[in-house]
Amino acid sequence: MHNVRIPRGIQDLVDVFDCFIVDQFGVLHDGTRPYPGAVDALVMLKQAGKTILVLSNSGRRSAPNEQRLLRLGFQNGSWDYFLSSGEVAWKRLEGKLKERVGGEPLKCLLMAREGDRSAVEGLPLEIVDSGADADIVLLSGSMGDRFDMDHYRRLLEPAAARNVTCLCTNPDKIMLTEVGPRFGAGRIAEVYAEMGAPVTWIGKPFPEIYEVAVEMLGRPLAARTACVGDSIEHDIAGGQRAGLPTVLVGTGILGMLTGAEKAELLRQHGAEPDYFLPAFVW
Repeated sequence: MHNVRIPRGIQDLVDVFDCFIVDQFGVLHDGTRPYPGAVDALVMLKQAGKTILVLSNSGRRSAPNEQRLLRLGFQNGSWDYFLSSGEVAWKRLEGKLKERVGGEPLKCLLMAREGDRSAVEGLPLEIVDSGADADIVLLSGSMGDRFDMDHYRRLLEPAAARNVTCLCTNPDKIMLTEVGPRFGAGRIAEVYAEMGAPVTWIGKPFPEIYEVAVEMLGRPLAARTACVGDSIEHDIAGGQRAGLPTVLVGTGILGMLTGAEKAELLRQHGAEPDYFLPAFVW
């Protein structure tokens, strides 16, 4: 990262940007607790008059994600908008299902975390337990801290054999859990694709979620809108593809990588952040 600027904290970027698109996992918290200084940094950024959108590769809808931030100790009102990939997928599915005329509800094999049903709540879908019965696979979360990949292969093989489309609403390949990093929903979707079955991706680094985020922000000037995240593959490459400046944060996934691994990811994804913050602090 030869041309990357290194500010002292997020306060050094207040005069540079009007809007901040901020990742949650790995930047604000680790899934169980906020990172030191992150709660205050978010509050002070909002008090500085900035518009903040929290953007997450969570298969859950936006509302449950916001509730989790509050439970973790983040202050209500310290962000303006929350957008999850699960929310984008839900709205896309709602639109497509409304176009169907008559017939039985689609049978959906739902793979979610901790029994979460927000990804399908209110949609005319019939939830099934077997890939052999599914018309669609909705992959919104991984239980990689409880099951191995063979568990998912067994569930998915009957659907893959029938060429059933998988909608992956959480492209993250690694997730942070209480027992350490484990494979995420994105890795499960990759395995499904390796079986020869079709996968539709929703979330960072793919364009649709950025288009929705920018629309929610009122289409601000791109040069004054920063994407902040800990993933080179998702946050930095995705932000750059959307034409937005990027800020790489050294916690979360990035904090688990060696220097050589970081360099390889930067090379592999053709991505280099504009700024580097060791942590999301004021």
